[in-house]
Amino acid sequence: MKFKLLVLPFLFFTLSVFAENPLENFINNPIMENANISLLVKDLGTNKTLYQFRSNNSTIPASTMKLVTTATALELLGPKFCFETKVEIDGRINAEGVLNGNLYIHGGGDPTLGSEKMGNLNFLTKWVETVKKAGIKKITGQIVADATLYDDQGVNPKWTWEDVGNYYAAGAYGISYMDNTYELVLRSGIEGSTPEILRVIPDIPALTFENHLTSTTIAFDSAYFYGAPHSYLRSIHGEIPANRMEYIIKGSIPNPGLLLAEHFQNQLIQNGISIYQLPTDIVTKSTERRVILVQQSPPLSEIIKETNIHSNNGFAEQIFRYLALKKSTIASSTDAVQVVRAFWKSKGLPINQLFNYDGCGLSPMDAVSAQFLVDLLIYMQTISPNKEVFINSLPVSGKSGTLTNFLDKTPLQGKVHAKSGTISGVKSYAGYIENNNKTYVFSILVNHADGTSKAVTRRIEEFLLQLSENSNQ
Repeated sequence: MKFKLLVLPFLFFTLSVFAENPLENFINNPIMENANISLLVKDLGTNKTLYQFRSNNSTIPASTMKLVTTATALELLGPKFCFETKVEIDGRINAEGVLNGNLYIHGGGDPTLGSEKMGNLNFLTKWVETVKKAGIKKITGQIVADATLYDDQGVNPKWTWEDVGNYYAAGAYGISYMDNTYELVLRSGIEGSTPEILRVIPDIPALTFENHLTSTTIAFDSAYFYGAPHSYLRSIHGEIPANRMEYIIKGSIPNPGLLLAEHFQNQLIQNGISIYQLPTDIVTKSTERRVILVQQSPPLSEIIKETNIHSNNGFAEQIFRYLALKKSTIASSTDAVQVVRAFWKSKGLPINQLFNYDGCGLSPMDAVSAQFLVDLLIYMQTISPNKEVFINSLPVSGKSGTLTNFLDKTPLQGKVHAKSGTISGVKSYAGYIENNNKTYVFSILVNHADGTSKAVTRRIEEFLLQLSENSNQ
């Protein structure tokens, strides 16, 4: 009993000292010894810097880059902005209801067409009804998927080959459809065998696979698709769990605009409208088109909420590419970068600390400093008219999205609105802490720590909890 009485005061003293130095505890942790770290915490009310470590160093941010993309979009487009997809015709409709011309799907970069995340999954029913109301019973031309609002690059050139072809790197097109994602259904056998390909959802007849998968004792999906945009050849490597009757992995649709045109044509034929030519994505000069329908997306406020809360790469890239139209008539990644940088330069942020090559943070070439992210977060909280929309788009600690398990069942559960970022070798968080009637703005970017992603997350949680504890003293 005497021993216990002696130990308890010692532990209390040790923990108190430990809690007084959260930054030193964080950067001196053995797994952080050789890591590249950029960290900054400010008190929003006083603008006082509470903790900083290499805060000006540009560091790979992973998905915290989505903060830059979504904040820029809110400021330049507004929360009520809607993407528009137009159904158009050229030529004339004669008395017999024959359209002597083409039917066009004129893409506007909408990420929500046919998306499982939001919007109307049955939108093609409305499109067919519109064609009927226009008096069209037969089309002599083609259904043309016009995705020329965006360049034809598709995926970002700064993404790695390992990512290209997979659902989380589906790219950005003038026409986005079904989240630009298909499901490949497999049946795996005994350990060491090659899984059998059962079907593709949705059906894409031209899509072919070189199957190099292996069934193993692994308990999770470790399969990777390799393939260029617009190419219908995919090579699959990696592992999936053995002895599964059905197992689903996801890849990127090679040409989402053309797939939408095919689905639209099928719906029209099923409803008695004759079309004898195959759909195409080749856009040629034509007579003047006439708009017969405008399909609007949900408002940007809802789209960025999905983007940030669930870290939706596809939505982020579609938004990012669209921003280029503030500078040019065809959206490209290069012009989008320039638009983003010009906007934040005009607001006085240190863009020499921002190296953004995409909108979602998937590129290992991306880099940004904790200082830049904190400055952006302060701007959105104190100056932007879109403050509430932006903050409400962020996951909440222990409650929603990618922060569901972050700080769960701790004193900071429900008190942190932040964006996380994770790719190989990278773990980052940036956002706001509401605690003890104070607001703290923070950014913590960690690259190449000597530990697992889970271990780095735990160290970041400890830092924020110690910071919170100190603020209550």
